[in-house]
Amino acid sequence: MTSFFDRSELTRALWIFRREFLMVAVFSMVVNVLLLNSTLYMLQLFDRVMLSRSEVTLLALSLLALFFYVVGAFADWMRSRVLVHAGLHMDAVLSTRVFNASFDANLQQPSTNPARAFSDLLQLRQFVTGQGTLALLDAPWTPIYLGVLFLLHPMLGWIAVGFALVQLALVWFGQRQTVAPELAAQLATREASMYLHGKLRSVDALEPMGMVHHLRPHWLQRHRAALRAKELAHQMSSRIGAWSKFIRYMQQSLGLAAGALLVIEGELSAGSMIAANVLMTRTLAPIDMLVGAWRGFAVAREAFGRLESLLRDHPERDPALVRMPPQGCVQLVDVVATAPGREAPILKGVNLQVQPATVTVVLGPSGSGKSTLARCLIGIWPISGGEVLLDERPMCGWSRDALGPHIGYLPQDIELFEGSIAENIARFGQVDSAQVIAAARMTGLHEMILRFPKGYDTPIGEASGMLSGGQRQRIGLARAVYGQPKLVVLDEPNANLDDEGEAALLRAVQQLRASGAMVLLVTHRPGALAAADQVVVMRDGHIHAQGPRDLVLVGLQAEAEERKRVQALQRLKAQKGPGGHVVGSSGLLG
Repeated sequence: MTSFFDRSELTRALWIFRREFLMVAVFSMVVNVLLLNSTLYMLQLFDRVMLSRSEVTLLALSLLALFFYVVGAFADWMRSRVLVHAGLHMDAVLSTRVFNASFDANLQQPSTNPARAFSDLLQLRQFVTGQGTLALLDAPWTPIYLGVLFLLHPMLGWIAVGFALVQLALVWFGQRQTVAPELAAQLATREASMYLHGKLRSVDALEPMGMVHHLRPHWLQRHRAALRAKELAHQMSSRIGAWSKFIRYMQQSLGLAAGALLVIEGELSAGSMIAANVLMTRTLAPIDMLVGAWRGFAVAREAFGRLESLLRDHPERDPALVRMPPQGCVQLVDVVATAPGREAPILKGVNLQVQPATVTVVLGPSGSGKSTLARCLIGIWPISGGEVLLDERPMCGWSRDALGPHIGYLPQDIELFEGSIAENIARFGQVDSAQVIAAARMTGLHEMILRFPKGYDTPIGEASGMLSGGQRQRIGLARAVYGQPKLVVLDEPNANLDDEGEAALLRAVQQLRASGAMVLLVTHRPGALAAADQVVVMRDGHIHAQGPRDLVLVGLQAEAEERKRVQALQRLKAQKGPGGHVVGSSGLLG
C-alpha cells in the first residue's frame, strides 16, 4: 500500500485542502438533504392541507419550508465560498512551484511552452474548486433519492433507475465520441494561430518582398482545417446535448404519466404523484451535472497528469544549496552536451578552466559548439556527461536565486522585457540608480539614454521603435554587467555593434577583468582578441586549441600557412600533365 509520503508532490499539495473539501462535503450533505424539503412540502400540501382545509396548517408548513429553504441556500452559499477560498489558497501554494518548474523545464528543453503549465494549473484549479467538485459531491445522493422514490412506489423507483442508467451510458458515450474531435480542433486551431503569429513577427521582412500574398494561402489552408475540426467537434457535442435534453424531457413526461396511472389505480395519491415527479427530476440532476462536467473532468485529469510529471521531473530546489558569492574559478570537466531530439552530442568531452580576473575568448566556425559551451558554463544547458564546477562545487549545488546576481549573461538573441530601461538594466529587481548608471556608462549608453524624453524611465515599449539592433545589444550588455558580477558570459556581444559600440564593449570587458571577474566572450570578430588573456578554438564539439592568446594565435597562423602550402601543392599536382610536365595555357612546358 502506498504511503502518504510516497505519493506525488501534486497529490500531497492537494491533500493540504482536505479540511476545505470536508467542509464542502458537509455543506453538500445539508443542501442535498434539504432538497427533499420541496417534495415533503408538496406531499403535505396535497395530502393534508387540501383535505383538512386548515389555514393554520398551511401557514405552519409554509413557514417551516421557508426556514429549510433559507438553511439550504445558506449551506449552498457557504460551500461555494469555501471553494473560492480553497482556489485562492491553492494558487498561492502551487503557483510559485509551477513557475519555477516550468522555467527549469524550458531551460532543459527550449521547445517547452512555460505558459502551458500555468494553463494546466488554471484548469485543475477551476475544476477542483468549481462545478465539477460539486457534481461529484452531489452524485452520491442519487441512491438516497432513488430510495425515497421506491418508498413512494417501486414502479417510480425503477423508472428513475432506468433513466439514470441511460444518462450514465450517454455520459460514457459522449466522453468517447467528443474527446478526439475536441483535441483535434484545439490542435488545428493552435497550429493555425502559431503559423500566423510566427509570420506576423517577421512582417517587416515579408511585406517589402511581397511574400504576404504567397503566405496567405498557406495560412488559409490551416485556418479552414481548424474551422472544419471545430465544426465536427461542435456537431458531436450538440448531438450529445440534444439527446440529453430529449431524455430529460421524456423522463419528466413519462414519470408524470406513470404517477397518473398509479393514481388512477388507487396506488398513489395526487400529492405523491406531483412530489415523485419533482423528486425524480432531482434524482437525475446530479447525473445531468456530470454530463456537463465530464469534459472539464477529462481536461482536468490531463492537466493533473502533465503537472504531476512536471513537478516530478523538476523537483523543488534544495534550500541548503550554496548561497555564498563565488570566489574561485569555473571549470568544465569532460563535459558532454547535446540537444533534445539530437543523437550526436554538441560538446564531446570538453575540458576548460576560466580563472578570476581573466578574459577568455572562444573562437570557431558556426555549429562548432561555442554557444552551447557558454550555456553549460553558467549551468543553463543540460549536460549528459562530465560536470561543471564553480569554486570546486558542482554548478547544480548552487542556489540559482543567490547565484544569479553574481552572473552576467548576454545571449545571441537579445530579449528586452516590458518595463522601463532602468528596470531592464537592473534585471527587474530593486533598481539601484547608481549601479544602473554605472552599468550604462560602462557600455557607453548613458548619453544615449538621457536623450530619450523620459530618460531611464522610458518604457521599452515606447523605445523599441527608436532602438537599433546595436542599442538593444548594448542595453542587454548593461544588464549583464549590472552589479559587477563575478562571472560574465557574452555570446556574440559585438554582432550588431559599430566601431564605437565595439570600443565600448572592450572597455567594459577590461573593467570587468580589473574588478576580478571571470569573462568568457564568444565571437567571430577578431577585434575582441585585443582584450583576451586566453583563447579557446572550438571545432566540431572539441577544443581544437587553447592557451595564452599570443601562443594560440601563433599556432593558428602557422596552421593556416601550412594549410595554404598543402593546398598550393594540391593545385600544382592537379595541373601536372603526362610525364610530370606542367600543363600551361599554350601547351606543354618542358
